[in-house]
Amino acid sequence: MKKPEETAGELETEPLTQMEERQEKERDIMVQEQGDEDKSQGQPASMDTQNSTTEKDENCEGLRTEMEEKGLEKGMEEGEMMKEMELEAEVKVKVKVELCQSVSGLQVSYIRGSDLFGYVGIEAVLDQMRSKTMKAGFEFNIMVVGQSGLGKSTLVNTLFKSKVSRKSCTPNYEEKISKTVKLHTVSHVIEEKGVKMKLTVIDTPGFGDQINNENCWEPIVKYVNEQYEKYLREELHVNRKRRIPDSRVHCCIYFLPATGHRLRPIDVEFMKRLGKIVSIVPVIAKADTLTIEERQEFKERIRQDLAANGIRVYPQKDLDEDPEERILNDRIRENIPFAVVGTDKEHQVNGNKVLGRKTKWGIIEVENVAHCEFANLRDLLIRSHLQDLKDVTHNIHYETYRVRRLNESNMNFSELGLSPWLLENGTADKCDSESHL
Repeated sequence: MKKPEETAGELETEPLTQMEERQEKERDIMVQEQGDEDKSQGQPASMDTQNSTTEKDENCEGLRTEMEEKGLEKGMEEGEMMKEMELEAEVKVKVKVELCQSVSGLQVSYIRGSDLFGYVGIEAVLDQMRSKTMKAGFEFNIMVVGQSGLGKSTLVNTLFKSKVSRKSCTPNYEEKISKTVKLHTVSHVIEEKGVKMKLTVIDTPGFGDQINNENCWEPIVKYVNEQYEKYLREELHVNRKRRIPDSRVHCCIYFLPATGHRLRPIDVEFMKRLGKIVSIVPVIAKADTLTIEERQEFKERIRQDLAANGIRVYPQKDLDEDPEERILNDRIRENIPFAVVGTDKEHQVNGNKVLGRKTKWGIIEVENVAHCEFANLRDLLIRSHLQDLKDVTHNIHYETYRVRRLNESNMNFSELGLSPWLLENGTADKCDSESHL
C-alpha cells in the first residue's frame, strides 16, 4: 500500500498531457456512440449524447484547473526569481542591439547613436582625415582631348580660375598643328583655404587635325596604360613607397564640335576605346554658336548615338551605390553632354564682375546656368564628384588593368622597363613643368 503523502505527490506532479489524452479518447468514443445512435434513434438521441459529453468536459476542466493551481503554487518561487533577474538585466543594459548575419558564422551588431551610454568621439575621425589630407594634399589628373581651336586650354583655365593650361604657362607659345599626336603634361600645386591639390593637365595636340586620322587615339591609349603600368610596378616593389605617386588619368574631357548634327566616326571610335580604361565626360565646345533649340536637339542626338554604340561615359549607371547617389547621377546623365562656354575674361554686369564672352548683342555669362552648362560641368568635376572620379579610376579601371596584367603568363616582376604589352604605335613625348599657385 502506498502512503497518502506519496499518492498526493503523484497527483500534484501528474502532467497535464495525460489528462488531455484521456479527454480526447473519451471524445472519440462519444463521437462513435453518437454516430451509431443517430442512425438508430435519430435526432433526440443525438441531443442526449451532446449533453453527456458536455457534463464530462466540465468535470475534466475542473480537474485541470485544480492541478494547474497546485503546479503554479509550487513553481511560484522560481518564476519570481527569474523575473527579478530579467528586471536587473534590463536596468543594467539599456542598449538596443540589432544582430544581422553578415558572414556565415559571424554576427555583426549595429548600435545606434541614440543607444550609446554617452559621447564616444567616433565622429572626430573626420577631423583627423581632414587634417591629414590638408597636410599631405592630393592629386588630380585631367586629360583634355579634341581638335585644335575648340577652346580646350581656355576651358581648363576657366575651371580652375587660373593659368593652368600648357598654352597659358608656356612662354613664347606658338600655335601650330602637330603632324602626330603628342601628349604634353603640365603640373601645378593649387592651394585654397589650406587645402593643397597637385593638378596635372594632359594636353593632346594633333588629335583629329590630320586628313587621315586613322588610329590617332593609340598614343592616348598608350599613355593611359603607361600610367597604370607605372603605378602597378610601384605596388609590386618589396620595399614600396609609403605613398605611391599617382599619375593615372582620373578624368578625360572629350570636346565635341558644335556641328548640330551627330557624332562623327572619330568621336565614336575614340570614346569606345577610351571609355573602357578611363572616365570620359563629353562636352559640346563653344556652345554659344548654337541656339537653345539647336543645342537641345544636338544633345538628344548625341545621347542616342552614345546608347546605340554602347559607349560608356561618366557617371556610369551600374556604379551608383545607393538611391540618393542614383538620383543625383540621373540628373547629371540627363544633361550629358554639357554645352559649355569658356573664358578667362571678366566683365561688369549689373555692377558685378562676371566671367563672360562679350558680343555685339550682349554678354554670355559663363557661370550662368541660363546661358550655358559650364557650372554643371565644374560641379561634377570638382565640387561633387572629384573623389568619386579618383575612386572609379582606382577601383574599376586600374583594377581591371592590374588583374589582366597579373594574369599574363609572361609577367616578369623584376622587369624595370616599360611593358611590351603596351601599344607600340604613336609617341608619348611629354613636356613637364611645375608651378605653385
